[in-house]
Amino acid sequence: MSNAVANGLAGAGGGIIAQIITYPLQTVNTRQQTERVAKKGLGGADKKALPAQTRPAAGTLLQILQVLKTEGWGGLYSGLKPSLFGTAASQGVYYYFYQVFKNRAEAIAAARKKKGRGDGTVGMFSWLVVAAIAGSLNVLLTIPIWVLVTRMQTHTQAERKIMEGKKEALLAEALERGWEESTLHDKLTELESVKPRPYGTLQAAQEVHREAGVAGFWKGIIPTLIMVCNPSIQFMIYETSLKHLRAKHSASKRGLKNVNALEVFLLGALAKLGATVSTYPLLVVKSRLQAKQEIGGNVSLRYTGTFDAIIKMIRYEGVQAFYKGMSTKIVQSVFAASVLFMIKEELVKAYMLLADKGQKVLLDLSKRSLTKI
Repeated sequence: MSNAVANGLAGAGGGIIAQIITYPLQTVNTRQQTERVAKKGLGGADKKALPAQTRPAAGTLLQILQVLKTEGWGGLYSGLKPSLFGTAASQGVYYYFYQVFKNRAEAIAAARKKKGRGDGTVGMFSWLVVAAIAGSLNVLLTIPIWVLVTRMQTHTQAERKIMEGKKEALLAEALERGWEESTLHDKLTELESVKPRPYGTLQAAQEVHREAGVAGFWKGIIPTLIMVCNPSIQFMIYETSLKHLRAKHSASKRGLKNVNALEVFLLGALAKLGATVSTYPLLVVKSRLQAKQEIGGNVSLRYTGTFDAIIKMIRYEGVQAFYKGMSTKIVQSVFAASVLFMIKEELVKAYMLLADKGQKVLLDLSKRSLTKI
């Protein structure tokens, strides 16, 4: 097994564990990102496009408790199955191609050193290019999975908006036709008695295909591809910091490979924090494009594409809309990345140890067979 495959499998394993631990935060964060609230001072027709925020938004912990109360644990873990598959696929694909291109970059750097150019180490820009190529391939191959995950995470939110729209339509009809209060009450009771249909991965896939065909599975591809710079920045910070840390350990005679799990955890946290803060607005746009458009309520808030979403967000909600739920995302992504890096490094070390022992055993067996001959 090559080190690229080993890194791919280790990345997939670490990603799955990190995803399970932090998934409730991810679900709440996706709902925070896709919620529309009108900015203050909006007037005329624009004022009717979005509901004004009548009270401060609940904090992340309160939102988690609200979901638990109304939807149970299933609400917090909605879309977990495709998410775990997506995490394994994304991390596996990303780390595999990252290691392939990393090996190539290191080989080029070593060749340049032999020719008297450079010190044999891979520069910061090269790390950025390596991570960007690996990230682009990962996005193109796995984005359909994440479209389904976003749909499942925001399904209850969308259904609630649809129900609110139906109630408003009933109230308008009651005023127009002069219904009695008892008739309106019966109609509302009938509407609320309709049980929600089961909504799983298959239903989400059918819904996306029904709305936009095959192209619907690549919704949000533009901001997602631009967001490739997120892992690129993350891995640039991580690899550069790790190189300096290993050099420091080497100078103190601890050895190049003696970077402990806590140090890797902290390096992963630092790298993810820098990447998340710099690309968060694009993540919000992506989530809104991939979610069911009924969440917007008014038809004018249903986005047709990336630029349409950006323009409408600025017009109706203001710049602050691009940073909705950012604190939740920072906690979730930094913790998840730290766990991922720590587990990945430990799994790679375990693989290398087993590979060395395996080689020694094979060498001993070959020597014994030669001695007998």
